[in-house]
Amino acid sequence: MQLAEVMTDKVVTVERDATMQGVAELMRDRGVGSVVIVDGERVCAVITDRDVAIAVGANGVQPDDAVDTHASRPVVCGEAGMDLEEAAALMVQHRVRRLPVVDDGALVGIATLDDLAVKSGDLQLAKQMTADVAKAALPQFFFHQRGG
Repeated sequence: MQLAEVMTDKVVTVERDATMQGVAELMRDRGVGSVVIVDGERVCAVITDRDVAIAVGANGVQPDDAVDTHASRPVVCGEAGMDLEEAAALMVQHRVRRLPVVDDGALVGIATLDDLAVKSGDLQLAKQMTADVAKAALPQFFFHQRGG
């Protein structure tokens, strides 16, 4: 199965000069947890609801600051024709749960870890992908030293 078969083709995007306030409102209004930042059709970065919350809530970023400087980088993209296993490995390797999907350099969709896990129809693959990304993203949680 290819990434294009499980991706969502309606991607919520903003240009690089969008404000943090505008992105937060867009996430709220569209019910999404991430927005792809673009420059025309070229993917520049991804910003998540967590990125926005930490930037504005904990780091004192102003709501009218440009979103581009507070987004997650480097951006990792998948190719539309990529196999699901390859896409999952890419997500694990880079510790990302969202993968913008490009075709000939243009943004055509987005796939989340949940998309890959659920739409693959393979329960074992879904469990393994979820565990691998969680372990990669939170190594200190899974592999912390216990005092005693």
